[in-house]
Amino acid sequence: MKEQREGIRSYMTLALEEARAAAVRGEVPVGAVIVTGGAVVARAGNRTRELCDPTAHAEVLAIRAACAAAGTERLGGHDLYVTLEPCPMCAAAISAARIGRLYYGAADPKSGGVAVGAKVFSHPQCHHVPEVYDGIGAGEAEALLKAFFQGRR
Repeated sequence: MKEQREGIRSYMTLALEEARAAAVRGEVPVGAVIVTGGAVVARAGNRTRELCDPTAHAEVLAIRAACAAAGTERLGGHDLYVTLEPCPMCAAAISAARIGRLYYGAADPKSGGVAVGAKVFSHPQCHHVPEVYDGIGAGEAEALLKAFFQGRR
């Protein structure tokens, strides 16, 4: 169990690295990592401004990369680590990709789509519901977001 917790923390640490890199690029600091069989297969940070693409959230970019690497649109058996509760768009993409487990850090009471707001995984139209674990690295993720937005005001 201790080894599993350390693995979870180390993957979230990688997601936090992606979030910090996104902040340096002027993007909202959110990072994501996709893992299968103990190996990182994709990692990304937000790039909505850089790519002029409102769908270029960290989760979506990581899912695209992992699907390309796997050669399929389904990622069963893959785990997604993301620093912020996914928005409804990202939650729908997670479901469509059939991600096995979702680990996220900070809750997003304003725009979340998992525990608040749309609660995408609770809808009868949701075809796949991953196992969800929240609060992983939440303090650091929240601090990154607060510092980023305070710097913008």
